[in-house]
Amino acid sequence: MVTSRKLNLTRDQLATFLKDQVQIKQFELLFQTVDELEVITGTDFEFQADNAAASANSALAQTNTLNEIVQGLQLAPPPREFRRTRYGSFYDTTTQLATTINTATAITFNTTDLSFGVFLGSPTSRIVVANEGLYNFDTSFQLDKTTGGTAIFDFWFRVNGVNVTNSGSRIQIQGNNAEIFSSLNYFFNLKANDYVELMFSVNDLTVELKTFAAVAPHPGIPSIILTVNTVGDLI
Repeated sequence: MVTSRKLNLTRDQLATFLKDQVQIKQFELLFQTVDELEVITGTDFEFQADNAAASANSALAQTNTLNEIVQGLQLAPPPREFRRTRYGSFYDTTTQLATTINTATAITFNTTDLSFGVFLGSPTSRIVVANEGLYNFDTSFQLDKTTGGTAIFDFWFRVNGVNVTNSGSRIQIQGNNAEIFSSLNYFFNLKANDYVELMFSVNDLTVELKTFAAVAPHPGIPSIILTVNTVGDLI
């Protein structure tokens, strides 16, 4: 009497412990091959020599196929997903002023240098990301004061129109033509289509984000430069 037992695992069941489609297909072929193997049992059967040889050759061929499938499962690497960093580089070539003291003012950009997945929105103070991920914002800006005395320049970040807690910095600038250069960076965990803004306020309207034209030997000096890139790769 011949008894057989099929390996009735569905593709959905295989997917619970195999995440790769290539491996699922290999296991399905493995089960099919095992099911096709002839299990010959019983007593009081007499076989002709040629039938026995044919059965042996068939079993050997099926065993070789089974070995090839197992080796394929062991050696075949999972498919590699293509990944690419998202980035953007922006700056502004105009001098930016506050119109009212102690009032939040958004810094704008008028030039995109490089961009992939990070871009200027509307208004151009908004830096928009196309994909979810962890982003590094690295900025530098040029300050100037056009009269004497002491003034305060406060700087911070907003995400989607909301101030970021504890993201502020303060610079005290003193004297006429007292140019100061400052820089900082900040990490943001953003969702797709989130936007970040760089904000400032002053207690004296003579403080400005200053741009300088190119004069030999130096190139032009933007009032602000911002670079953005993902920390780690995104799909």
